[in-house]
Amino acid sequence: MQIEQQIPLLEELLTPWQTVIGEDYTGYRNHVYRMVNYCFALKDCDAEEKQKIIIAAAFHDVGIWIEQTIDYLEPSVVPALAYLQEHQLASWSEEITLMITEHHKIRAVNEPRFPLVELFRQGDLLDFSWGTVRFGVDKSLIAELKIAFPNAGFHKGLGSKAWRWFLKHPLNPVPMMKW
Repeated sequence: MQIEQQIPLLEELLTPWQTVIGEDYTGYRNHVYRMVNYCFALKDCDAEEKQKIIIAAAFHDVGIWIEQTIDYLEPSVVPALAYLQEHQLASWSEEITLMITEHHKIRAVNEPRFPLVELFRQGDLLDFSWGTVRFGVDKSLIAELKIAFPNAGFHKGLGSKAWRWFLKHPLNPVPMMKW
């Protein structure tokens, strides 16, 4: 598989969030690129599927910075839906919403109408686990993606945010996780 190192639509979607995301921008951008490439490695996607994955990926975690929270799934959906509406893609709203809200589900997502939801979950988990959970993706591709798109403190930043959340909400330590 050829790594997609420059995806114009992804750049178009991410760039406006650079100021909001701030010092975490490079890490988030690289995370998104890695997970998009993992999705493409897991399935030979057609152009529409790729577009959906790219849109969902760009927005899937932005609620962290919009709301300054790790309870970020719903806040991440809002700008994604606004983008879909603005670009006459509202018919994708249910699928993109599920891709975002279910991407931290622990068990596989069985949604026959929207198989990209499970693919997206796998792509994110592959990156979040730093390649420990591979879903059959070759270790050499994982290594290549880590070089092409360095972590840039992304996982460390998430850990720090999660710790601060836990200290304030010990009875709800991981609100973004779902069974």
